[in-house]
Amino acid sequence: MTFSAQNSGVNSERRLLVTGGAGFIGANFVHYWCAQYPHDRVLVLDALTYAGNRQTLASLDAHPQFRFVQGDICDRPLIDALLQEEAIDTMVHFAAESHVDRSILGPGAFVQTNVVGTFTLLEAFRQHWLSRDRSADLRFHHVSTDEVYGSLEPADPAFSETTPYAPNSPYSASKAGSDHLVRAYHHTYGMPTTITNCSNNYGPYHFPEKLIPLMCINILMGKPLPVYGDGQNVRDWLYVQDHCSAIDAVLKSGKVGETYNVGGNNEVKNLDLVHLLCELMNELAPDLPVRPAQELITFVKDRPGHDRRYAINSTKLQTELGWTPSVTVEEGLRQTVSWFLSNEAWWKPLLSAEYQAYYQKVYA
Repeated sequence: MTFSAQNSGVNSERRLLVTGGAGFIGANFVHYWCAQYPHDRVLVLDALTYAGNRQTLASLDAHPQFRFVQGDICDRPLIDALLQEEAIDTMVHFAAESHVDRSILGPGAFVQTNVVGTFTLLEAFRQHWLSRDRSADLRFHHVSTDEVYGSLEPADPAFSETTPYAPNSPYSASKAGSDHLVRAYHHTYGMPTTITNCSNNYGPYHFPEKLIPLMCINILMGKPLPVYGDGQNVRDWLYVQDHCSAIDAVLKSGKVGETYNVGGNNEVKNLDLVHLLCELMNELAPDLPVRPAQELITFVKDRPGHDRRYAINSTKLQTELGWTPSVTVEEGLRQTVSWFLSNEAWWKPLLSAEYQAYYQKVYA
């Protein structure tokens, strides 16, 4: 069964509730959707924790079909009210605690948000779906990660949708739990759900604790570039706009109850990625405090339980739904570096005292 853009009402426009829509991937998705489908209703729910930035969505405040609500996905009465008053037909669930390092320091918040929060949303959406007579035009889409599959050896085939789950961090374990709940709600109750598991995203509006924005900002500030262990860990990098278009394809044509892996076909070693960023910064930033930027590379103690390699096989998404990534890692990194160079007013306020304290805990 596929999702139809036609609602049961008079209009064909969709009505989306996007959780975590002020975070990195969620905000990029909201900007993408409002540009692609300006007549669709887009309601964003975000708790505005440290990684949620209201300013990222400020340019959409004048959009007649956009609405922002600050709130917690564990707040069941709020979720029920929003689903009913906005007549939501599509929930796109991004909201999550998402940084492995933070999950090592404090796993409780990850279980609460990623497991309990997803359960709360599923229960609310199930009741909403039942009140709409189990409409096939409703959809609960859950955005997850490749980290639920564990770690690959250099010669192992890439993760597919049938790869057994083997999470290795509190973060990935909590996301695995949320995936299992979504799957169970489809198989137990028949709820119209889909799941995407994506590789490492990068692009505009990325919070500075993650690898690529961390390196960009530290280069601009002349600070060390901390590289875990030997820097040979491999990640498959996906430009965030390609991820948004993949979710679009799944919402349009994906079969309910199915999982689709989303990858960028860009496997890069962490150390090689840092060198690429240094080269781009040397080229694009004229007033670096340290030049060449490669002089800032510093190896630090490896992260506990650090997965060696991730790689995504997105053949199912490409063959069944016709999606392909459009941005190479070289193109995407150039665009990302240019964005950070042009948007200091966005990222500089994020380097708060709380962020600095976290940074010291992780990299000192």
